[in-house]
Amino acid sequence: MRHHLPRLCAGATILLLAACGDKSTLPQGADIGPQPELKAPNKTLIPTVNIAKATGWPAGVMPTAAAGLEVNAFATALDHPRWVYVLPNGDVLVAESNAPAKPDAGGIRNWIQGKVMARAGAGVPSANRITLLRDADGDGVAELKTVFLKNLHSPFGMALVGDMLYVANADAIVRFNYKEGATEITEAAQPVAPLPAGLNHHWTKNIIASQDGKKLYATVGSNSNAAENGMDIEKNRAAILEVDLASGATRVFASGLRNPNGMAWNPQTGALWTVVNERDEIGSDLVPDYLTSVKEGGFYGWPYSYYGKNIDARVKPQRPDLVDKAIVPDYALGAHVAALGLTFYEGTLLPAQYRNGAIIGNHGSWNRKPRSGYNVVFIPFRDGMPNGKPVDILSDFVNKDGEAQGRPVGVAVDKKGAVLVADDVGNVIWRVVPDAG
Repeated sequence: MRHHLPRLCAGATILLLAACGDKSTLPQGADIGPQPELKAPNKTLIPTVNIAKATGWPAGVMPTAAAGLEVNAFATALDHPRWVYVLPNGDVLVAESNAPAKPDAGGIRNWIQGKVMARAGAGVPSANRITLLRDADGDGVAELKTVFLKNLHSPFGMALVGDMLYVANADAIVRFNYKEGATEITEAAQPVAPLPAGLNHHWTKNIIASQDGKKLYATVGSNSNAAENGMDIEKNRAAILEVDLASGATRVFASGLRNPNGMAWNPQTGALWTVVNERDEIGSDLVPDYLTSVKEGGFYGWPYSYYGKNIDARVKPQRPDLVDKAIVPDYALGAHVAALGLTFYEGTLLPAQYRNGAIIGNHGSWNRKPRSGYNVVFIPFRDGMPNGKPVDILSDFVNKDGEAQGRPVGVAVDKKGAVLVADDVGNVIWRVVPDAG
């Protein structure tokens, strides 16, 4: 049997608990949907490590598009592209970014995390820039690729409000004056609001503007797996924050969301939705990552409970008062799929069955056997709510040898209605359109 973690497996087979040999992704079912079947917790001393080794795409190879769709490379040779944002004139901004440098905290958990990051292709310095892509001739391939903003601090989310471009760095929201058609911004960043930083267990910060353009909503992940380092370091974390743009005042909009990432406005109801990465180390089948509407003032369980009122016995002391208020998420995506990207499809280019549904980029599991995620999925909606199982839009990011040729992150819809996907291992932006044949 071929092993794909040679160094780890040779020296730490017992510790890493089935880290080697798995080549499959999860054919999930029971743990997906509005009422998932949850397995019993299976706490282990050391988490399972089973990440697909990052290799990149061989020449001429690309992910597989769903029937009726086709995919091409919109832009290549990027540096860890994490997020995509489409400007009104059709230009595409790409955050080329990675985690901020941080000191080695020591301990087995941090050692494993470092090995996982390196194997996943994430153990490289952040490019700390936003690149602009332009397809002026409309052939589906960007002929212009130029640095738009540089010297940022692990940037991720972007939002244009009027003539101001907002960027979420790992530690703060900043803004820049934007002129339509500009290919570079050289002015200094204007501060808007700080964001929790520090240890950066979860460093990505996404933003989305309110419908009236007066507020930003910012995602902030937890600083731990399940509050093992106490709650003092979790202030304003595991939450979606609301930032008033006139004053910079910040408040918690919703909490108990371990690591929210993608956000989007539901086109049928106007409600804010997000995808959330849940906790680890209680088994391959717990806890499902999820897609949910976000209620103002809502509490979603972390760290005291998961998927509603299922208590996490590892967390001490407990807060039964908060567990009693915990909201059950709307839709389970499957355990450890690492859902990051989210957009609703409001275009008309793709076939009608995709209209108003959610498109999600699943970065892929690092701690599950068999693996899960490593795909871009579509979830149909009816009357503003999920209505059916996920359907692959792009798949085969992991090859037959269990190697990750790519890993999807951010998703967006371009001005023509094509779906764009940031692939931070392949260093590609993929573009999905109807099959020309």
